[in-house]
Amino acid sequence: MLDIKEIMNIIPHRSPFLLIDRIEEMEVGKRAVGKKCVSYNEPFFAGHFPTEPVMPGVLIIEAMAQVGAVCCLSDEKYKGKIAFFGGINKAKFRQKVVPGDVLNIEVEMIKVKGPVGIGKGTATVDGKVVASAEITFMIG
Repeated sequence: MLDIKEIMNIIPHRSPFLLIDRIEEMEVGKRAVGKKCVSYNEPFFAGHFPTEPVMPGVLIIEAMAQVGAVCCLSDEKYKGKIAFFGGINKAKFRQKVVPGDVLNIEVEMIKVKGPVGIGKGTATVDGKVVASAEITFMIG
């Protein structure tokens, strides 16, 4: 398990854009499971939406990308590198994510060739899938 300090040693994201709290399981370069405890104090809730706070879907996808980045960048050959978005495919949002939810994020690498790869991400709350996507990334 990696805590937030260890995560920040692997990826460059910082508050308020670091969207994962910990990594609970990881097979370096293959798969990782992360967690985000969604708090009403998240800065995006001030405007999305003031009367009905909902975590933006693009930020759920970003949280998936961050879990995937930790998984890949934990490999010694990528130490000190950054993972960049190359594309997002098959994104689906099935349920709202609201303050108080615990977002569990699993990312599995389905293809990696050199510095380019594709990860399949699934986000759940209470065992129910809230979002999924395939994320293409480039390490540079």
